[in-house]
Amino acid sequence: MKTANASRTSSSGTAKQWQLQEAKNRLSQVVDQALHDGPQTITLRGKPTAVVISVEEFRDLTSPRTSLASFFRQSPLIGLDLDLERSQDLPRELDL
Repeated sequence: MKTANASRTSSSGTAKQWQLQEAKNRLSQVVDQALHDGPQTITLRGKPTAVVISVEEFRDLTSPRTSLASFFRQSPLIGLDLDLERSQDLPRELDL
């Protein structure tokens, strides 16, 4: 049996919001819903504070879309004559 404040559907229709205390009491349910229904928002004093997502969704969000080599190949700076040589000047003297 759910209380009125336990969870509610957001405007998107899939994400749920949980008050922190309720999320702590029902962590298994929060995780299960993150796996099956998408991100679960946890609120603290009425403000969204954290989101529980599945590890698959986390990997999708954090994995690079392209390799570093591909990123540089697609750079708008490719073909420009950039001066990438480091200055050989000595550092300035400071009075300490």
